Amino acid sequence: MLKLHRLAHSGGSAAVLRWLGARLGGWAGVVGAGATAGPDPHGTADPRTPELALRGAAELADRGLRSAVLDDGGSTALLFALGEGRALAAVLPPPHDPAAPALLADAAVPLALVLRAEAAERREQRAELAESRAREAVLHLLMNGRLSTAHQIAEALSPSLPEPMRMYVVACRPGERTAVARLCGELTGGSAWVVRCPVYEGHLIVLVPAGGPDGPDGHAALGAALAAAVPGGAVGASGELPLREAPAAYTQAFHALAVARSRPERHARFGPGPEPELAAHAAGSGWAAAVLAPLHTYRPRRPQDPGAQELRATARAWLDFGPHATRLLKVHRNTLATRLRLIESLTGADLSRLPDQAALSLALRLTPDGPLAGPAGPGAPPAGLGAGLDTVLRHPDVAAWARAHLAPLTGPDAPPGAYGTVRAWLRHDGRLAPTAAALGISVPGTRKRLARTETVLQRSLLRSPSARHDLWLAHHAAELDGAAPPC
Repeated sequence: MLKLHRLAHSGGSAAVLRWLGARLGGWAGVVGAGATAGPDPHGTADPRTPELALRGAAELADRGLRSAVLDDGGSTALLFALGEGRALAAVLPPPHDPAAPALLADAAVPLALVLRAEAAERREQRAELAESRAREAVLHLLMNGRLSTAHQIAEALSPSLPEPMRMYVVACRPGERTAVARLCGELTGGSAWVVRCPVYEGHLIVLVPAGGPDGPDGHAALGAALAAAVPGGAVGASGELPLREAPAAYTQAFHALAVARSRPERHARFGPGPEPELAAHAAGSGWAAAVLAPLHTYRPRRPQDPGAQELRATARAWLDFGPHATRLLKVHRNTLATRLRLIESLTGADLSRLPDQAALSLALRLTPDGPLAGPAGPGAPPAGLGAGLDTVLRHPDVAAWARAHLAPLTGPDAPPGAYGTVRAWLRHDGRLAPTAAALGISVPGTRKRLARTETVLQRSLLRSPSARHDLWLAHHAAELDGAAPPC
């Protein structure tokens, strides 16, 4: 009896059934409603279940018996009711051990208990998975500007979505995310809204009320506490932003995370400085609306095809995460490729080229609400991403932003040749191998140069979402202004 309890505690029902089968020299399993016979008693009936055991289970159910013995001449089935329509069954060749009935009767009690515990654990896991997916759905809605629907779903969870908020990206080992999520709740007094990143398995995304754990002065108290509590982890924090700017907050926090990885304290807050969409808003809104009008006015031919909203979300996800966008969008890579080809045909973009990627990224950020119509009008041909972009980048506000954005590459803290490395990287569409060939160094050497540059720029370059789009825009604006830094 002690052996049975130890097996039930350490290995669960599967271990108990395996031991019984070996001990009795026959077959042992669970049969009946919703039970799979054999060493893994979950799900539906196992086709390998002996027919005699199934007949015995039916007899128990029909007659309301607690135990039964069936003999077909070639083997004997011993059955003991476990409750909930299930029975412990053993099918043994003759002559079976005389102690078998007593052993099975003793095993029935701990087995019934462990089966109930396992069922409760599975229900808890399903509930946790459902909540995790609901939180991921809320994140997806936030990233696509669907605030009303996001709030409706979030109300069924807790806490409420913070407004305004600061966003954190916490890097840890994948197996630690549950513990780190619990820690976030404790450190924020339950006010943190936590979701597992659907793209990076080792990341948690945390939204906290603005002016909360960080205090009114903006010190990263929460980031410091998390970094100290997560060995080998790192924490990046955005600025304080309204909830509708969740995509910008995520990008900021991700860039801060790239900086945090290189700091001894392992946490960082997004560095100061305007974003390109702020600098280009006055000059670029009309251009962006014209560029995206064919996308926003697109109507699918079939109900199952993606509409304008889905195509816009696909474009944002791919520009931010590249091939990893399939994890965020929950689509197959072939579906992603088909959507990207459609986006290219609608916008006139060549998404294999960094200049077109950067232009489309800026256009999407300048029209965050996705208007259904633009100056080009429904059905108009693509305006072309390059058409009018140079005019936008020549605007004094954009030129000033570009100079400030590129200044760290030539400042006193910049690594030798930082701007030359970045310029070569941009000219080769952000690809390492051709960049290394152009510089005459190895690919690992190029990667190390860019990693050192990340710290100076306080932006992520090598991992998505990367700052390569903003860097290309800044470099091109500086060239148009005649103010490109010397290499």
